Amino acid sequence: MKRKKTLIIAITHMALVALSVMFILPLLWMLSTSLKPIEETMRNPPVWIPSVIKWGNFPDAIRYGERELGYIPFLVYARNTFLLAILTVTGSVLSNALVGYSFARLKWPGRDFFFAVTLATMMIPFPVIMVPVFALFKQLGWVGTFRPLWVPAFFGSAFFIFLLRQFFRTIPMELSEAAKLDGCSEFRIFSDIIVPLAKPALATVALFTFMGTWNDFMGPLIYLVDQNTFTLALGLQAYQSQHGGTQWNLLMAASIVVIAPVIVVFFFAQKTFIQGIATSGGK
Repeated sequence: MKRKKTLIIAITHMALVALSVMFILPLLWMLSTSLKPIEETMRNPPVWIPSVIKWGNFPDAIRYGERELGYIPFLVYARNTFLLAILTVTGSVLSNALVGYSFARLKWPGRDFFFAVTLATMMIPFPVIMVPVFALFKQLGWVGTFRPLWVPAFFGSAFFIFLLRQFFRTIPMELSEAAKLDGCSEFRIFSDIIVPLAKPALATVALFTFMGTWNDFMGPLIYLVDQNTFTLALGLQAYQSQHGGTQWNLLMAASIVVIAPVIVVFFFAQKTFIQGIATSGGK
């Protein structure tokens, strides 16, 4: 039995390693291409290791806003993306925490019904509501601004509400009852007791929101019209239309720079992220 268990564990680890290699190969190819001279990017058979490592591709990709290379204001895109990420993370954490707390720990008429309706909205595909939502924002005069991309974050997300509700339900109600006996208001119970205990779940919401905003392509493509308001995900496509062709080495270098913050944030927050997911089973 012990040998059988050891064999199963070994096979499982081998399968996981094989799957990991499959997922990491595109990233390695992107890194390899970002360090190649332009003439090696389309060579057949493909070249994995560049004959000359061109570290200068990275500063060239960022300086692609210079007139002689083609107008792509990379640093402007980065500023816009950081601004949107800060606004959406702030709105998402605040709104989802408040709504999740209400569904988890407050008793009010119709609570379970409205929670079920909230979950049901997760089954609505985005293409179904894309046109009506665009028409709404156009009527408000928001098309061409950042508001359609960050204002909805302050109205909550069904998935994050569910995640936080499940986490809040794992916190003993006795803590809230004891605080009420001491004269604490409901909002103070939420801010002083529940929020500090829910840091892993809130960090998970913040991380998911940050990654979603940072990598979002569809939203900026629909609502942004001025190049000076583009985000990094949308701005990368501009690398494919310079000088009548694609500067693949600069495009891959720019892509590495774009995904680097997400990797760094996840690396430092992975322990909290895993804790937040693992402890959100609820009751």
